[in-house]
Amino acid sequence: MDAHSNKLSIILNAPALVSGDERPLAIVHGVERALPGLRLGWTLSEKGDIVALPRRDEWVADGGTDGGFPFVCNDDDNCPMTLFGLENPNGLYTGGGPHFEVHGSLYLGAVGTAPAADVLKAIGEAARAFWGDATPLNVGAEISRQTLDPVRKPGSPPRGLPALRFPDSIRAPEIPHRLGWLNYWSAAAARAIGFPDPARDAELLSRSLRTATGGWVVRLTDAPLELENPAHLDALKRAYERFPEIGGRAAP
Repeated sequence: MDAHSNKLSIILNAPALVSGDERPLAIVHGVERALPGLRLGWTLSEKGDIVALPRRDEWVADGGTDGGFPFVCNDDDNCPMTLFGLENPNGLYTGGGPHFEVHGSLYLGAVGTAPAADVLKAIGEAARAFWGDATPLNVGAEISRQTLDPVRKPGSPPRGLPALRFPDSIRAPEIPHRLGWLNYWSAAAARAIGFPDPARDAELLSRSLRTATGGWVVRLTDAPLELENPAHLDALKRAYERFPEIGGRAAP
């Protein structure tokens, strides 16, 4: 497994932060609980040097004035983890306003699949996210090429995958824009796409975690998603066929 397939890119989409919002600190604490021994007690200087944060909690709580929270990381070359939040000025759906995005990275080989799923669940729950995913970095780059528009971004999606619509063509914020390897779906997102159907989703349910708020973390394949693997590519295509709402494809 090369560095890019071993590195998970984590992105979750949630309602915009408001004044005094406690979600940024809850996210940081949630990730630390999901990975016992992890301490996100450092950040990076403008020169790229790692800097300790002796008052980390206060720093995170006070750093959300721009609609996000500042970059934090651990100090472990064997298991590096990064986390930050930002306000995306674009809407998640037709007519939507700015939203809150949480971004993280985690080296899968250092933690394993189950803890990675726990991290995604922890962030999703603490952020009160609509949906999100954790996907190997190299696969995420290919999946991003699925989002197309005849005028703004013409072309064809890679590997025979379906074309996904731009967010301003999606009818509700709960509808995921794409699939990834580990998928976080809030209870509202799961309802919007029709998951789970016990008769149709037995395989996915065997690799799923239920969250405390009624959402789900759904793992698409046993091993990290790799589109060079025909079985993995087929699993991704089948999931898109099963959930036509994802990516706005069910819209007229």
